[in-house]
Amino acid sequence: MKNVFKLYTQSPLILRIAIGLIIGAVLGLWVPGASFVGIFGEIFVGALKAIAPILVFVLVISSLASAGKGIGKRFGTVIMFYMISTLLAAMLAVVASYIFPVTVPLTDAATQSAPAGLGEVFRTLLGNMVMNPVTALSQGNYIGILTWAVILGLALRMGAGEKTKEIFADISNAVSKTVAWVIQLAPFGIMGLVFSSVNEYGLDIFTQYGKLLLVLVGCMLAMALIVSPAIVGIALRRNPYPLVLRCLRESGITAFFTRSSAANIPVNMALCEKLGLDREYYSVSIPLGATINMDGAAITITVMSLAAAFSQGIEVNILIAIILSFVATLGACGASGVAGGSLLLIPMACSLLGVGQDVAMQMVGVGFIIGVVQDSLETALNSSSDVLFCATAEYLEWKKQGKEIKF
Repeated sequence: MKNVFKLYTQSPLILRIAIGLIIGAVLGLWVPGASFVGIFGEIFVGALKAIAPILVFVLVISSLASAGKGIGKRFGTVIMFYMISTLLAAMLAVVASYIFPVTVPLTDAATQSAPAGLGEVFRTLLGNMVMNPVTALSQGNYIGILTWAVILGLALRMGAGEKTKEIFADISNAVSKTVAWVIQLAPFGIMGLVFSSVNEYGLDIFTQYGKLLLVLVGCMLAMALIVSPAIVGIALRRNPYPLVLRCLRESGITAFFTRSSAANIPVNMALCEKLGLDREYYSVSIPLGATINMDGAAITITVMSLAAAFSQGIEVNILIAIILSFVATLGACGASGVAGGSLLLIPMACSLLGVGQDVAMQMVGVGFIIGVVQDSLETALNSSSDVLFCATAEYLEWKKQGKEIKF
């Protein structure tokens, strides 16, 4: 038994995930009655969602309490990358929507409530920031978690003794070790998640609302494989694709199936560790990226809202489209890091285009129909780019210091 366990843990994680993916797809198509397989996916995602808030909270506190000098500049750089890439994603979606205009047959209206405008989004963000920290942890509210962790971390840095800081460091190490154990379950979790998706939707999802899905997928792939690499390449002045492909392989694949940027935070932190990044830096920038780096969400909001306008025969001039890009960027930063989090921001963008709330909510319903593909790709793009830009910001510092950069 020990030999089997040793062989399992020493095999490459990506290979184990690929095997789990294949097994899950085969069982979903050929043994649909094996519903117990889906439980593995529920357990895996549940474990990630349970440990991620604690991980973020203790790591941010520990990192800020004992942070060295010079980290602040990297935070400014990575935030700049996050915002620029999200804006470019929205603009890319506008261009694609004009080149390939999509109209869709609208379905029954969705029942979920949605924010009416940016004012409500910001009000929600500010409310989440001051939420009771215990409640924030229990509900997975990462805005609140980050806010209180930063406050407590800075307070400890200013007034705590070294022994107290060491205690927090030990706690963060223990939580990180727990996360490593959870990640070892990824192959079984992916198997269960793939089984559930294939069992429920089959392959029909690729034909329903096909053109809309193609525009969304095309934009996200272009962002992941062209625009984001261009940003990294220009910043680092070297071939970005080894880093891009590694982020997609080791972060994007897991995020694709968990469909939650928040749940993928532990996976991203483990990848940052492999890349040799500074833990004091990535333990804050990765949770921050899961909150505000939303390239995929910006694409979804923009494409879906323009599709709603085109479906209603509304002409959208270029000035409004440019404004829509900025609205989608700001709105995407307020999207929750859970499955389908960006869809409920579609009505906010639709209001700018003169699309009624009823029609906008029907587009949300369409979004949930195609969400098995759209939301999976969106999350993979969001989460993998968190690590991509986090690493790029640190590698810029390495270049200035004359350090060798290895992807």
